[in-house]
Order: sequence, then C-alpha cells, then structure tokens
Amino acid sequence: MAQNGSEFKILTENRQAGHNYFLLERCEAGLVLTGTEVKAARAGKAQLRDAYATIDRGEAWLINAHISEYSHGNRENHLPTRTRKLLLHKQEIAKLLVKTRDKGLSLIPTKIYLKAGHIKCELALAKGKKFHDKRETERARTADAEARAAIRERKARQGG
Repeated sequence: MAQNGSEFKILTENRQAGHNYFLLERCEAGLVLTGTEVKAARAGKAQLRDAYATIDRGEAWLINAHISEYSHGNRENHLPTRTRKLLLHKQEIAKLLVKTRDKGLSLIPTKIYLKAGHIKCELALAKGKKFHDKRETERARTADAEARAAIRERKARQGG
C-alpha cells in the first residue's frame, strides 16, 4: 500500500474511534519506544482501544496505549501501558493545544503503523458523539449498504 509516495504497514487500528467520535483533523507523530516495544508492536501486539493523547508542559504524550510485553524479552521488558512520548514539532503541539483547550476537542490515536522503518502514530482531533449521533451513523451505514446491494442486484439482472 502506498500513501503519499511511501510504503507503510498498519500495525494496529482504533476502530472504536470512528464509532465514538467525530474525527475532524488528523496528524502524524513519531513514537519514543524501547527496543522490546518496537519488537512487540511489529509482531502486532499493540492495542489503542482506551488510548488517548494529551499535551503537558509543551510535550505530547500517548496514554493507555497497550503494547504487550515482548515474548523473548528479559528483565529489560517494558510495562504494557506505560506513558509514551509523541514526537511532534513545537508548532504542531501549540496548534493541538489550542484546539484541545479552547474548542474542547480530544486527541485520539487512530492507528499505529510502520513507515520507512519508523513506527508512527496517527492522531485525530475528535469530538465525542452522543448516543443519538451513534444511532444516526449506524442508520446511514445500513442505508448505504442496502443501496449498494440493490445496485449490485440490478446490474446482475441486466447482465444475465
């Protein structure tokens, strides 16, 4: 798969994010990881289900991301849910800080992926959905699927 001219491999996705939030803007951040975390993430042992990002004292942090212990790790193994630093430019951090503080948005990690040999995290500025918003989204998805099925069926009848 190619995105923006470079190869990438998705290691984990936060599928619940699109269900629980309106995802507004996205940005890419590097992750500061230990060796065992890199090996475990490359093996697909990462989860973003309850993870979120925050900005504290001019630095961005990934909180509650679960990267399981590496199976061949020894006493140097990492804690699975430790707080990890996100690598962003100062201007990006300042922009995100303003939007999260002033507009009441959240920073939600949506993916962790491998890009050019480096592990990156995609962050989204998100606004929480209310229950009726979730129901409306589900209704629209169902209607779209039914419309596609009807079109497929009509094409099949015309073709054969």
